[in-house]
Amino acid sequence: MAALQTGSGSRPAAGARFFCTAGRGLEPFLMREVRTRLAATQVEYISGKVFFTTCSDLNMLKKLKSAERLFLLIKKQFPLNVSSVSKGKIFNEMQRLVNDDPESWLSAISIWKNLLELDAKKDKLSQRDANPLKRKVGENDITNPKKLKTEQMQELQESRECQLEKQMEEETVEHGGFLTSGEKPPEASQNDVVKAAGTPDRKDLTFRVSCRCSGTLAKTFTAQEVGRVIGIALMKQYGWKADLRNPNLEIFIHLNDIYSVVGIPVFRVPLASRAYIKTAGLRSTIAWAMASLAEIKAGAFVLDPMCGLGTILLEAAKEWPNCHCPQRVLILLFLTFHLGKSLS
Repeated sequence: MAALQTGSGSRPAAGARFFCTAGRGLEPFLMREVRTRLAATQVEYISGKVFFTTCSDLNMLKKLKSAERLFLLIKKQFPLNVSSVSKGKIFNEMQRLVNDDPESWLSAISIWKNLLELDAKKDKLSQRDANPLKRKVGENDITNPKKLKTEQMQELQESRECQLEKQMEEETVEHGGFLTSGEKPPEASQNDVVKAAGTPDRKDLTFRVSCRCSGTLAKTFTAQEVGRVIGIALMKQYGWKADLRNPNLEIFIHLNDIYSVVGIPVFRVPLASRAYIKTAGLRSTIAWAMASLAEIKAGAFVLDPMCGLGTILLEAAKEWPNCHCPQRVLILLFLTFHLGKSLS
């Protein structure tokens, strides 16, 4: 079945369809998190994966803590039948993942480009907003902003904020098709994204295929064989070029006895890789889930006597900045004092 339900154009009618991979047993945590953090709808899960629909941008998607990786969903359908057919027919079934529903592929590529472009534009606007006085000489007829009076500076700032807000709204209408009802034809939308973002056009895309096979299919085909078949089908259908080292786009495929899933990784770096964790200890997703079970409130002290590298404390401090996460020495002193007091 097609993963993306579209309206009159190639953009989703109500949000984009994503899925996240999760460690075994963490699916309930991830389902609850996408509902509360992203206001996600149509949330469902299978072992190791959670599927959902959301209108959130990349900045919000990056905040998911219980997910391993995030993907934009292209297709989710029943497993391939490999029990009683020839190898050639199975190859044809694999190629149908690409050839049968090209609209879902084009919609996913368009949404992928829009997400990246909108995120880049927001970063650019935030940088300009952070440095409003860094302008060229002669712009807005201002030669020396330091000599302006306080009232004039305030008016100037308000005017610039209004311009930035207006520009942001225009870009949201233009690039964030799943955030607004205004739509353009698919080809025009893709051309706008390509020109603004500098990303390659559809036929200039380079790609690679990452495959994961399990169950009965894995006994018949290797992941490399599946990747080769899918890659050839993509080149023939869309004119893309294969690049295994530095592609513009990565296609992820997971085939097993329960389902067939095709998606696009949204980020190159997994969500589970935390920039604030310098030394690997307990898995970050598990540490966050354990901290969330404590129902931490503002002002609370989070104690972890056997903290090791302190991963749970780091996750707690990052997610709940108003709590107190003392280091192990303070925890041991605290416990020694109270244990000594109770023994005396």
